[in-house]
Parts: sequence; C-alpha cells; structure tokens
Amino acid sequence: MDTENFSLSVNIGGIRMRNPVMTASGTFGYGSEYADFVDLNRLGAIVMKGVTSVPWPGNPMQRIMETPSGMLNAIGLQNVGVDGFITEKLPYLQDFDVPVIVNVCGKTVEEYLIVVEKLSRADGVAGVELNISCPNLDCGGMSFGVDATLAHQLVKEVRTRTHLPLLVKLSPNVTDITVIARAIEDAGADALSAINTLLGMAINAETRTPELANITGGLSGPAIKPVALRLVWEVYKSVSIPIVGMGGIINSTDALEFFIAGASAVAIGTANFVNPKASLEVIEGLCSYLEKTDMKSINELVGSLKVDG
Repeated sequence: MDTENFSLSVNIGGIRMRNPVMTASGTFGYGSEYADFVDLNRLGAIVMKGVTSVPWPGNPMQRIMETPSGMLNAIGLQNVGVDGFITEKLPYLQDFDVPVIVNVCGKTVEEYLIVVEKLSRADGVAGVELNISCPNLDCGGMSFGVDATLAHQLVKEVRTRTHLPLLVKLSPNVTDITVIARAIEDAGADALSAINTLLGMAINAETRTPELANITGGLSGPAIKPVALRLVWEVYKSVSIPIVGMGGIINSTDALEFFIAGASAVAIGTANFVNPKASLEVIEGLCSYLEKTDMKSINELVGSLKVDG
C-alpha cells in the first residue's frame, strides 16, 4: 500500500507485497474460508496451511484447546495433499490479486522435493515456505528444524529444485536459533519465518490424562509473543535475509514491536480465530503509525530497536 505520504510496500525474498501483513500458515485455511469476512486483496500475502505429498488425515480428537492467553493445537497437518491443493484449492485463489505462499511439509527430504517440484510448475504460486518442524523419519523422527546440518541439507536440496522464492519457518524449540538460521541462509533460503509454535501440553487434573489426544501440541497466541520477539531480534542480528515475524500478534502495536525487533513483514496467526479481521486492522494501524511519525516507508522501522552500548 503506497500513498503520497508513505509506503507499506515490501519485498520479501523476491515476493513483492502491497503491505507487510500476511496470514500465518495453519490459521487461515486455504483462504476461501475467510473470504466472506476479509477482503483478500487487501492482504500482503496469504500463506496456505501445510501441504504434503499425499493427503494427511491429521491427529485424532481432541486436537485443540484454549490456554491462558493462547491455544494448544495438535491438528497433525491435516491437508488435501499437493495434487488436491493444485486442482481443488489453488484455482479459487487465482481470482485474487494477492501473492499466495504455500507452506510445505514432509517426513523425508524426498517428500518435500515432490511437493516443491509440483508447486513450481503450478500457476499462481508466489513462493513456498518450508515447515521444518516436521519429524524426519530418516533420522529417527528428529525434527529437521532442530539440527543445523539437517536443516541445511533440506534447504539446499529444495533450493536446487525450485525457482520460487524460498522461505523457511524456524522452530523455537532449539538451544540456539541463530545457528539454525545461519545454516538455512547459507543453504540458499530467501527469507525466514520466525517463529513456529512452542511445544507444550495440558493435563486434566481430575482424570490425570492429557487434554490433547496427541499428548503434546503447539502453543501459540499472545502467551508466546515475548519469546517470539526475542528470537526475531536474535535472528535479525545473525542473518542478512528478510524475516517474517510471528507469534502472538493481535493488533498493530504488537506488529510494530516485531518490525522494531528486525522483522521486515509480519504474519497474523491465532488472532484470526478470535477476530477474522485482525490482519486488516493491523494494516490500518501501521498506516496510522507511519502518518503519525512522518516515516516514508515501513522499512525504516525494521531493526530500529535502540539498545544502549
């Protein structure tokens, strides 16, 4: 979004967006689910829920529960598979003037490559976002995202198979996220998404059983925002590629904090479940902030945190 006074336009790894506000994977379905509530053309980009090489049924119920200031989910990446996505979901989105970024998941490197190669040949895909929090079956179920070597190998392989801008979604469940981020940058990623959910669980004290059928799940929402901000700031100081910040953003003030910490764009996630218009309200809030501060571009705000010393 550009006016005579300021610009919200950004370029994230080769994806040009009218504004820096995206939807987070897994919280906006395939876009059509929100079209009655949100003008999709006003968004900076839409990020699809995770897509796999074949349809995944997801985990058994109970899969979601509310927590103080957030939610736990263990959906299990239920999706229609890449072929179903391309034939059933993607055509609908081609009627809109908004970049479509597809989140890609897999349990082996080969599964990732199958999905990415098919998406690279499809019309209407602006970029791919690798979900590296999936368990790597070739390594005993270890997540790609918690090991710098595994992450580097996966991203390097994917990079050779696609011309599309390549984003990689970082897991916060690591000892040092900057090691992973640098390995991914070195492997050829165009941008980073930070962060994915934090691993958590909930217990029913009366029955002494897990609340989620999967036992553990991903914690998201305002509860994780302080962690997400710290990790975005640490990654910003460690890499030179753009960062899409996410984790507990519910309003424009939250979004502004992520830009100041080092994000070049933001993604709205759990807030969509509470307020479908959250993304549009964040865009409006950013416009108001730029007008109030006389900034010419949202990019002036990126990494502007003032730290003594």
